[in-house]
Amino acid sequence: METTNPRVSKREFISRVATRSELPIRVVNKVYESLLGELTVAANRGETVVLTSFGRFYRQDHKGHKVRFGKSNVDDYVVLKFSASSSFNRRLGGNKTDTSSETYGTIEDADEFENVIEGRDLRPALQRTRS
Repeated sequence: METTNPRVSKREFISRVATRSELPIRVVNKVYESLLGELTVAANRGETVVLTSFGRFYRQDHKGHKVRFGKSNVDDYVVLKFSASSSFNRRLGGNKTDTSSETYGTIEDADEFENVIEGRDLRPALQRTRS
């Protein structure tokens, strides 16, 4: 018997985070895009991104190889790897219905956070990191 894992789309994920944090979807979307952008920049530089109590993201280089059946060989390539922290793995084994703020943490003052985010343009900070 084949089992499939349910998938959560980007839209659904952002919606869930917005509901949990009580922030507008547009703010959560901007933070999501900024996080992925910064992760990409760091990985391109060869940096390891460590998120305490979550895990680490790192770049892994792979050697190309000959293709047995096909017209061309596979060139060297890079993949982004993720290694979950032991504390995060322990939380995965817990009660699946436990979604308390103590388990995941919350932003204490969502209004203050929103005001800070809305007043900032994150692109200049990203451009400074690329220089």
